[in-house]
Amino acid sequence: MYTREIQTPRSGPVENGIPINGTWTQAFEDVDLLSIQRPFEKPVPSWIQTKVWVNWRIKEWESFAVQDDHFFLDAILINLKYYRAAQVFLYDKETGELMRFRKLLPFSGWHLPRSLSNAAIESRSYGFLFRIHDWLDADSVRVDIDIEATRKRPSFTAHLTYDLAKKAVTPLAVNLLFSERRCMYAYKAVAAVRGDMVFGGKHITLDPEKTTGIFCDFKGLYPYRMRSVWCTSFGIHPETKQRIGFSLAENQTRETFKNNENALWVAGKLTPLPPVRITMPKGIDADWVIQDLEGMVDLTFTPQKSVRNFASLIITRAEDDIPLGYYNGMLVDANGEQIPIHNMWGMGEKLYLRV
Repeated sequence: MYTREIQTPRSGPVENGIPINGTWTQAFEDVDLLSIQRPFEKPVPSWIQTKVWVNWRIKEWESFAVQDDHFFLDAILINLKYYRAAQVFLYDKETGELMRFRKLLPFSGWHLPRSLSNAAIESRSYGFLFRIHDWLDADSVRVDIDIEATRKRPSFTAHLTYDLAKKAVTPLAVNLLFSERRCMYAYKAVAAVRGDMVFGGKHITLDPEKTTGIFCDFKGLYPYRMRSVWCTSFGIHPETKQRIGFSLAENQTRETFKNNENALWVAGKLTPLPPVRITMPKGIDADWVIQDLEGMVDLTFTPQKSVRNFASLIITRAEDDIPLGYYNGMLVDANGEQIPIHNMWGMGEKLYLRV
């Protein structure tokens, strides 16, 4: 069965100007990718190697998704330097109604924090507020969203808190290499969520016993043409009544068997998973097949509803497909126990980014 070395805590993913490769179970104190020395492989002029230019090559985002039996909420703040974006969508599982808000602004107006200890990122404009307060020192992440009504959609407000107490949640932190001097960092955690939402005048209280979310923090010196596929689901298992969640991805990093961003959480316990292959034999709107070579992942994802994003700004292009649907199949945890997955609601993402 697949196993992976969990390394001792480090202060950051870059040491002596060189990114390190590995898997950890706690966040870094400081993620400073600008400290990488000469990150480009081929000889290039020294002015390109300056921190100002390298900073424009670093892409970063924070995202979260939350669901209970009735609602699925997903939101992201992303800084691609050439432009920044904020997106929020709420799906009502009972009615099939989808509320979506998306804001795209040229150039960078804010930077995501380098530490999750106690820092915040905020996007604010007329009729719109989206704030994430990363506060791992207090074992929590706080999310606040306030979107005013328009003629096409009702108002939406959410105040949510992830419970990241160490006794209940073991996160995944990885630093993965694209090349010797370029890398991507990721932090992921599945946890109970409490809070309130007001949607179209209807007040919804989220019970932490029934509500689960995944929180993600990414930074990286990604390739100019970035491609990735991501699959995730989380919730209360109907048979064991334990909180479970998984996050599986295919990306362009190397040495994916030794370290990758794939993980399973069962009752807060982390199981690092092997690399997977995600295929779409009949296209993105039909069944996705997610499998590994170690016998630990065998899933099918059936899309039901899709959110599609497209942006093209001069030298950049983004194509982002986010289907919502059901997962079925099987996963295996670190104890070798098979966990059946039956009609577990979740999301997928197929991303192409040229920036």
